[in-house]
Amino acid sequence: MKIIKLIFFVSVVYTLLACNDATPKVSVAINDKDIQKTDTIISFENASEATLPKGCVVGNTCPKDAKWSVINDAGNKVVAQQAKSESDCFNILALDNLFYKNFTLTVKMKAVAGEEDQGGGLVWRYIDNNNYYIARCNPLENNFRFYKVVNGSRKQLKSVDCNIKSGEWFTMSIVMNGNNISCSLNGSKMIETSDDTYPNAGKVGLWTKADAQSYFDDLSVQVIK
Repeated sequence: MKIIKLIFFVSVVYTLLACNDATPKVSVAINDKDIQKTDTIISFENASEATLPKGCVVGNTCPKDAKWSVINDAGNKVVAQQAKSESDCFNILALDNLFYKNFTLTVKMKAVAGEEDQGGGLVWRYIDNNNYYIARCNPLENNFRFYKVVNGSRKQLKSVDCNIKSGEWFTMSIVMNGNNISCSLNGSKMIETSDDTYPNAGKVGLWTKADAQSYFDDLSVQVIK
């Protein structure tokens, strides 16, 4: 009986220590056959207005606020995030059942409105709405930042100044290759770093925070082979 109690005690201590790991590895291994080997390009031109784009899934951390839909922007169809969420809400739209590991991920976007936040960005190696990488640009703060979100907790890894303006279209690109990451705005590399938190393939998608209302277009994933 004493031996059993000792084993149980050690097991509990080990579990508590593991739960307190500052950078837990939460990646889910994806079978190689399920990882995309071809490029993906989405323009939204063939999507129906006032609907969620086909093949996409909403991952908002405040689900009742989800307002992702295709709209007409001056004759061009785009996908818009129009919710005015609370400050702790992340608004996410991911490509469903498509998994990418090494790639160049690009999107055109425009910050339309938002008093607390504006703009937004891209998520990748996304497991669920609590675990992923994100790069975002906020015209209100004039900065471009790279984060990781682990078990719902967002940690800033890099931040640089930028001069993106609200109401103007700009292009954001991410290159993910192994554990190496570079983030660009309008073709200029702004952030270059590495991180090992998410070593496996995951989904990709779009992201805004709080009341940031933003438009996105021409989402593309070019696979690095």
